[in-house]
Amino acid sequence: MPTSEDRPEERPEMEAPPLSDAASKAAAAARIQDQAKWVDLQVQQSIQRGEFDNLPGAGKPIKNLDRDHDPDWWVKQLVEREQIVVLPRSVQLRKDDAELDGLLDTQTTEDGARRIVEEFNERVIAARYGAPEGPPLITMPRDLDATLDAWRERRAARVEAAKNVRREQPPRRRRWWRR
Repeated sequence: MPTSEDRPEERPEMEAPPLSDAASKAAAAARIQDQAKWVDLQVQQSIQRGEFDNLPGAGKPIKNLDRDHDPDWWVKQLVEREQIVVLPRSVQLRKDDAELDGLLDTQTTEDGARRIVEEFNERVIAARYGAPEGPPLITMPRDLDATLDAWRERRAARVEAAKNVRREQPPRRRRWWRR
């Protein structure tokens, strides 16, 4: 006959007697003390195995330990480590305006170029109607048709230059096995 351990549904439910508040606090303190002993034991064993040897920064002072507490310390370290440049919106739009033609030249379709110019114009208009921040905004929205006409001309010139390069190359000889 199976025992109650084999079939948990037949096992009688045993409720633990409720602990008093003092006993509950004492049990929690004992668990914390045991946990602290366990952690100390794990650290000591890791030291003996040499897992803490040759760590990066070993023997060097901890950076920024002498500074006052800054609640945004992690953001500043992220910006420094990842070399993130945060510019005011007006300066970023000037930079994007200067790089827009180069970005458009990477596009192969007119729809892609049109989408980029429209997105740029939306950001400029949003900055114009938003609260001013940083230096004054002098960037104007681009004329969509004029910008796309200039993109078409540059693209046609690139295509023509590529054709000329192909014409200047000597014809390839056919290999004997491809005759």
